[in-house]
Amino acid sequence: MSGIGRTVWAIAEGYIPPASTGDSREMTSHETVCILNAGKAPAHVEIMVYFADRAPAGPYRFTVEAERTRHLRFNDFKDPAPVPVNTDFSSVITSDVPIVCQHTRLDSRQAALALLSTMAFAAG
Repeated sequence: MSGIGRTVWAIAEGYIPPASTGDSREMTSHETVCILNAGKAPAHVEIMVYFADRAPAGPYRFTVEAERTRHLRFNDFKDPAPVPVNTDFSSVITSDVPIVCQHTRLDSRQAALALLSTMAFAAG
């Protein structure tokens, strides 16, 4: 399958909860963009992160191999700068080939966990 998706996506809602219930990676509160590349060529992806009170951060660069999926936790972004916790943000994801993006958050600050997942906005 090729050509499924778009080359520009936006996630207007972003927030990394400042605490977690557990210490394991599975139980760490996080914000994720899930990327599907159903095409025949690798996707070279750039993510810019926007804030209400400061200049944008990025671009964060990743490759999603052909016919693969990749889940990228904003918590893990380090270069050019970490994405701060307890801070509202938005993001724009661009790719050189069509991809599909979905947004997911795990909020494990309390025992009754919350998992949120929505499709990103597609343009381009």
